[in-house]
Amino acid sequence: MADIDLPQAQRILDEAVRKAEEIGTLMNIAVVDVGGNLKAFCRMDGAWLGSIDISIRKARTARFFDMNSGDIGALSQPGGPLFNIEVSNGGLISFPGGIPLREEGGEIVGGIGVSGSSVENDHTVAEAGAKALG
Repeated sequence: MADIDLPQAQRILDEAVRKAEEIGTLMNIAVVDVGGNLKAFCRMDGAWLGSIDISIRKARTARFFDMNSGDIGALSQPGGPLFNIEVSNGGLISFPGGIPLREEGGEIVGGIGVSGSSVENDHTVAEAGAKALG
């Protein structure tokens, strides 16, 4: 199983920060490896302290289930097939901002999680970071 390396993780962080600056928001950005372990992290100056943990959990959520955290949110609503999943695995985040990281061949090597603004902005920044891998 492939894993993300530090230069890749740094490139992902750099691109995510660039996007956050471009859209004028302050973010916490976490990159986890294939096992869901924190590989790299950035807290932009002034980003919310409460979003540190959220960004890490979004990245882990995306990697643990190999889908965007927002997609899990849609499945975890009352009556949904994954209802209450957010209380598993030490706590997951089931709203947008977490994306699995895939190498060019499509193999998942980690996840990115972003928090600090609207969920739309969080997802936009995470997407920019994820694209830096391929």
